[in-house]
Amino acid sequence: MFAVRRRTVYRQTSGIPGPIELLREAIAEVGSRQRLIRYLVVAEMKRRGSDTIFGNLWWILDPILQMVVYVIFVSILLSTKQQPDYPLFIFAAILPFKWFSSVVTDGTVAVIKDTALIRQIAFPKIILPIASATGGVVGFAWGLIPLTVVTLLYGRLTPFILWVPVIALVQYVFSVAAAIFVSAANVFFRDLGNVAGHLLRLWWFLSPSLYSLQQFDGLGFVKAHPIIATLARLNPFAILFEAYRAVIYGSTTAPYAPPSGGPDVVGLVGLLLGSIVLVGLTTIFFKRLEPEFAKVL
Repeated sequence: MFAVRRRTVYRQTSGIPGPIELLREAIAEVGSRQRLIRYLVVAEMKRRGSDTIFGNLWWILDPILQMVVYVIFVSILLSTKQQPDYPLFIFAAILPFKWFSSVVTDGTVAVIKDTALIRQIAFPKIILPIASATGGVVGFAWGLIPLTVVTLLYGRLTPFILWVPVIALVQYVFSVAAAIFVSAANVFFRDLGNVAGHLLRLWWFLSPSLYSLQQFDGLGFVKAHPIIATLARLNPFAILFEAYRAVIYGSTTAPYAPPSGGPDVVGLVGLLLGSIVLVGLTTIFFKRLEPEFAKVL
């Protein structure tokens, strides 16, 4: 009998995939897994209770409660001069930031909560944070109900509110980038979820949430150092808050002036382009770490 020699097959390990290859791979994975993404989005909604009326009730009540707390804090405790119709002014910032905060919070566990699935089945992990971020859109949509009611109560509802989905699309792209980054980083740094909560609170107060950019520019130390005002306007949520307020609240300088124009389109386009770049960079970061997930989890 003749011995059968087996041909040894060696894996190609000549180099690590470059950034362009990783991006192409991620785009192909997302494009070919649309049904799986839809399934994960529905599963995420069910997990949060977002597919039921009572599950989404908190998206209606929570922004209203936050609005009441901040109105009391600013008007009574701080005794500072407010914008006219201040509850609507602050509501226009609370809702989008609540959406972003929920995306980041859910993004930190988007990968680690499916540890068993990752160990058993080979599938592109990049779809996990994307599905998690997409599921948050439903909560934001429910939050638009109380926002519309408050806008009606103050008589500021105009056709310019139709800009909201456009602004939300820009925020969605930015949020996806954040979700991809924290989902990968939290696999290796499990305290990131706790740190993210504190950073989000700091980000809220450093953004023009309780005040307008015009009020910030009027502060003495800002006038003395104009670079501070420039940096403040580069804050993504300075752009987003000002855009939402432009079409929901109206002028922050003229009293009781309803929306009379659209948002700063140039600023939104700049943020959108920057967010697309961030999605690319965070995707490369995610794909670099992805092969190590199963070893760490």
